[in-house]
Amino acid sequence: MPKVKTNRSAAKRFKVTGGGKVKRNKSNMRHILTKKASKRKRKLGKATTAADCTVSSIKQLCPYIF
Repeated sequence: MPKVKTNRSAAKRFKVTGGGKVKRNKSNMRHILTKKASKRKRKLGKATTAADCTVSSIKQLCPYIF
């Protein structure tokens, strides 16, 4: 049985918290920021947890970070 390879792009995007939840960054913070409100930009800059329905696919992409 060969080794399972980690998807490197996914490994850079996701981290696991101490409680076992998957942490991710929010999107829409790269460009076209002038029309977005300051409150929205401030909230987009903070990390959040990944949805429970996507955690199983993240575990397949990154089997060794869990």
